[in-house]
Amino acid sequence: MIRELESQGVVSKTHSPFNSPIWPVHKSDGEWRLTVDYRALNKVTPPLGAAVPDMLELQYELESKAAKYPTICHGLIQAALEKGEAPEHLQYIDDIIVWGNTAAEVFEKGKKVIQILLEAGFAIKKSKVKGPAHEIQFLGIKWQDGRQQIPTEVINKITVMSPPTNKKETQAFLGAIGFWRMHIPEYSQIVSPLYLVTHKKNDFHWGPEQQQAFAQIKQEIAHAVALGPVRTGPDMKNVLYSAAGNNGLSWSLWQKVPGETRGRPLGFWSRSYRGSKANYTPTEKEILAAYEGVQATSEMIGTETQLLLAPRLPVLGWMFKGEVPSTHHATDATWSKWIALITQRARMGKLNRPGILEIITNWPEGENFGLTDEEQEQMTRAEEAPPYNQLPAEETHYALFTDGSCRIVGMNRKWKAAVWSPTRQVAEATEGEGGSSQLAELKAVQLALDIAEREGWPRLYLYTDSWMVANALWGWLKRWKEANWQRGGKPIWAAKEWKDIATRVERLPVKVCHVDAHIPKSRANEEHRNNEQVDRAAKIEVSKIDLDWEHKGELFLARWAHDASGHQGRDATYKWARDRGVDLTMDSVSQVIHDCETCAAIKQAKRVKPLWYGGRWSKYKYGEAWQIDYITLPQTRQGKRYVLTMVEATTGWLETYPVPHATARNTILGLEKQVLWRHGTPERIESDNGTHFKNSLINTWAREHGIEWVHHIPYHAPAAGKVERHNALLKTQLKALGGGSFKNWEQYLAKATWLANTRGSTN
Repeated sequence: MIRELESQGVVSKTHSPFNSPIWPVHKSDGEWRLTVDYRALNKVTPPLGAAVPDMLELQYELESKAAKYPTICHGLIQAALEKGEAPEHLQYIDDIIVWGNTAAEVFEKGKKVIQILLEAGFAIKKSKVKGPAHEIQFLGIKWQDGRQQIPTEVINKITVMSPPTNKKETQAFLGAIGFWRMHIPEYSQIVSPLYLVTHKKNDFHWGPEQQQAFAQIKQEIAHAVALGPVRTGPDMKNVLYSAAGNNGLSWSLWQKVPGETRGRPLGFWSRSYRGSKANYTPTEKEILAAYEGVQATSEMIGTETQLLLAPRLPVLGWMFKGEVPSTHHATDATWSKWIALITQRARMGKLNRPGILEIITNWPEGENFGLTDEEQEQMTRAEEAPPYNQLPAEETHYALFTDGSCRIVGMNRKWKAAVWSPTRQVAEATEGEGGSSQLAELKAVQLALDIAEREGWPRLYLYTDSWMVANALWGWLKRWKEANWQRGGKPIWAAKEWKDIATRVERLPVKVCHVDAHIPKSRANEEHRNNEQVDRAAKIEVSKIDLDWEHKGELFLARWAHDASGHQGRDATYKWARDRGVDLTMDSVSQVIHDCETCAAIKQAKRVKPLWYGGRWSKYKYGEAWQIDYITLPQTRQGKRYVLTMVEATTGWLETYPVPHATARNTILGLEKQVLWRHGTPERIESDNGTHFKNSLINTWAREHGIEWVHHIPYHAPAAGKVERHNALLKTQLKALGGGSFKNWEQYLAKATWLANTRGSTN
């Protein structure tokens, strides 16, 4: 073969020490591919910090110079196609693809491209030409109906791979799967144990974590979803989900149009924290995840389309506030970069349709108001009222500010609703029992409608700091009415109140404006001062009303801190928030704790006999009911920092399972290995509301196994019963076995579990 090529002038003999030899490679179809053997050259070539040139600079350099290339050049084919006025196509070097709506259309376009290339002097192998098809492979990717998928042969090749036995094989495996990372949610977090063994400073050690990560990523590849296509149009909704975990960032982009039951993913991104980013506060990490997500997705869908941002914690408020919090780890320059990009992207939208909207995916108190997460979007603001300070003077007479709250009084919940008239400087109020603060917000709207109807107003301008109220009046009411006030065959939350409001809104034109309550006094306008006044006036005119508008934004953050920290006391909640970059006042923390329904339920639970003894557990036999939880420990050298604890309800028997990440998949793996395989399939499992316990993967698994999965009061130890007592006992045993610390806790875990089971009842 070499002699034949030499006779044709393709290759030639040389004795120069500066040339590298030709290296023929036999292809699977029997043909040969010519490559160059650079091994000798690589031995004497110093490594470069940036071996890959910047594509933009390379493009400028190639366009500005004329050169003779010995191989087919990208630019030569492109020039020939442009000169011949080729139909719409996509070209990468010598790979060209055309598309159309029918086979005949694609055939004609392909025929035209081939004709242009032949006339330009290029040779085309017939075996390389693929006819029109619904499904093709281009550049190694499977394309079907505009959606990119992992080819079946690639999946089969990866799934049969054996576990690596050294660093080089591990790197080769990571290289094979890394190309498909956009198909895999949280790819970086899954494969982090594999990257750990490839580090130069680490010896190669293939442990249980690596084996689990190896098996999990192969399973993810086998079940990877198709991505795309990128669609456009006024009804298209682009939703960006972002989250910051313990070990890295992740975000995903989805598109949805009316009529689709679920959206289509365009891609999944993830990466670990680099350098000092691991030391960021939780708020800063969430902002970083949103920032990275906005950057990546803008390249895919452009900057003119509206982006619905769904972070795990609110971030837009920090960006538009424009101030760096007093407790922060990221530099001022980094904060400025975040603020500039996100606020600029948000302002790129059209009137009444900003470039970025933050959407709510988890409502307080667990009430979803009859909507799925993807549907809880801020609607187009066709009926939005102007800010109060922009209302014409004659229209301010028809403006009302509303608010609602809920408190625990003794053993009962009491709600209160208030309406403030800024022109009359008076408030009206109503109250009742057995409702939440969201119900109070609805009652306030009804009270405002009562006032407008009673006085014969031609229209009503409603100002509220409740996104729930604003979104419902902007668009949800119409959707709920069309669905007969039901969702999935069940009535929506507070259907009676919503029906009443919808009926009255049809008779009376209502325009709604959402008021940002978290505004510093220095920047407050008349609208925000009315928010402040509604509380003062309510206290003066109606002595029973004790609502607070001025600090609603701070109360939201305080409520989040109190919930996330585990319903601790005032000082502990305050310190927990400060450690995470959130500035609160003691008054706001005290207010939230006083209003906390969970804390009230906990206090009530302490007065009665624990449910563990008798009661609901008496009907279960051994192994039929379990409580589970995660505890966090210092990260081991193998990357593990969580232990899944599982306690049998009737005996208190403890099972443990160490994992690197508290995820739904690890939860299922731990339950199968430690519970189902040892004790049989349970009838009931109890856990808190963490995302590693409450998601679609867990729901599907539990349903397939016939298990009733119950979520108790979130983030609180006593509500979890015996599992939390065993958690404390397990930590005590691990610390004692570690000589006063949790060092090397993983090697003591089995013994500590045994001690908890043998001594737990008497300890």
